[in-house]
Amino acid sequence: MTNRKEKSKANVLIVDDNEQIVRTLDMALTSWAYDTLQAGTIAEAKLQIKTEEPQIVLLDIELPDGSGLDLLSEIKEQNPETIVVMVTGNVDVNTTIAALRGGAHDFVSKPIHLEELRVTLRNSVETRTLRREVKQMRRQRAEQFSFEEIIGESPSMGKAIETAKKVAASEVSSVLLQGETGTGKDLFARAIHFASERRKAPYLAINCAALPANLIESELFGYEKGAFTDAKKRKEGLFEQADGGTLFLDEIGEMDIALQAKLLRVLEEGKFRRIGGLKEIPIDVRVIAASNRDLKEESTQGNFRLDLYYRLAVIQIDIPPLRDRSSDILLLAKHYIDLTNQKKRGNSKLEGLSKPTEKIFKSYEWLGNVRELRNVIERASILEDGKLITTEYLPKDLVSGNGAEQTVSDFRLPPDGVALQDVELELVRQAVQRTGGNLTQAAKLLDISRDQVRYRLKRDGDGKKKSISAAQD
Repeated sequence: MTNRKEKSKANVLIVDDNEQIVRTLDMALTSWAYDTLQAGTIAEAKLQIKTEEPQIVLLDIELPDGSGLDLLSEIKEQNPETIVVMVTGNVDVNTTIAALRGGAHDFVSKPIHLEELRVTLRNSVETRTLRREVKQMRRQRAEQFSFEEIIGESPSMGKAIETAKKVAASEVSSVLLQGETGTGKDLFARAIHFASERRKAPYLAINCAALPANLIESELFGYEKGAFTDAKKRKEGLFEQADGGTLFLDEIGEMDIALQAKLLRVLEEGKFRRIGGLKEIPIDVRVIAASNRDLKEESTQGNFRLDLYYRLAVIQIDIPPLRDRSSDILLLAKHYIDLTNQKKRGNSKLEGLSKPTEKIFKSYEWLGNVRELRNVIERASILEDGKLITTEYLPKDLVSGNGAEQTVSDFRLPPDGVALQDVELELVRQAVQRTGGNLTQAAKLLDISRDQVRYRLKRDGDGKKKSISAAQD
């Protein structure tokens, strides 16, 4: 016999007009540490459900005042989380199908075998627990990636957030986010998804700059077994996996032109084929694309398809760089200080920025945008011993004002001289590092083209390869 002081596993309502069955079930369930309620009719059951809110219902199909199937529909409509196990003495295929379609968790036939019922109830409790955990996780993710997590009170950011909220509430299938690296395009994409009716379906993302074209294609569309040498079994692509939800295509400006044509077809027709497949697979996916480049300008240079740009930019949201919303800088700093404090223990928590640090933060250009600000806060929070973030542990270029006031005449030639090519390469490296790898912004800092930046980095890489080869020879 189970100790009656044991915590109840669940609150179970037994609905049956046979008093002997009710007594037997009540004794068994009580010994298994369940709290029980009883009802002999649909009317009594409705009252118990309304007042006691049972977590599990053992529901007989044939009752004096109606069918248990009708009550099942009402229960699932009012509280979908309630687990309903149907009980019947006349097992009928059509009745079973109707019950399962109506939302019944399981079926138990009369005469009831108690051990079988015990397993069914245990599974019911586990199912209910899992459902609650999934619901809680979804709620937590929605809170984590909500619009409330996008910090900003400036008019430009307010406009971007307002547009994104309208997108989330709509059925628009394509969205384009444009903004510099580090402005929070991924956060906007997630916020749109979790504020929309698609939030219960998957949110999947891929960085188009991180993989070669052939791998991106197989990731997006999947492939059939035998489509190529290593295709040993069928693979579902991201479009297929995200059906009903959202697919985030980050850095779409880096996508191969040929693959852009295939993407355009999917967006226009709402269906695709796996690589090596013949079957057209229909999908319902919202595509949110993001780029740190001006895609319309890129299309004029032949780097991006203009027709794809127009198809993506059904709604275009321009996310402003941090330097254009200086009023948000201290708000963001406080936000990230609060986040770092949540990870700390004891009394080592930060209270804010020192006055000199505030002044530096407001005058700094923040070419790395919000991402750079967050990194500066995290770094300082680790190294700072006091309650305020002082200038002591800030990066040198931050303290020197991002070099905004520095001129060419401030550079000094070393006594032994230096190769001009080395100086040039070092400046390119610094520009790329300062902008978080954004070659377009690095090119602007150096007043050269993006292609020239890439050429110099490639030349440096080729030079290193030659040096290694010569050393091996």
